[in-house]
Amino acid sequence: MPKRVLQGTVVSDKGEKTIVVKVERRVMHDRLHKVIRKSKKYHAHDENNECKIGDQVRIEECRPISKLKNWQVIKEQA
Repeated sequence: MPKRVLQGTVVSDKGEKTIVVKVERRVMHDRLHKVIRKSKKYHAHDENNECKIGDQVRIEECRPISKLKNWQVIKEQA
């Protein structure tokens, strides 16, 4: 089964080798039939502490690294 890949914005880099990535998606509301934005935050493993707040990054699903971290950074976009 292929690993999921998501793209989002770094909202926190306070943890050691950990970043928090906010991923937004657009969905159609069932009754109102208008497009709304939903977002979710993911904790991701950043081995070299390269990512800073505001960076656009791609994260990939991986094995559990800690209680909250099941994602790792695969590419930082400039």
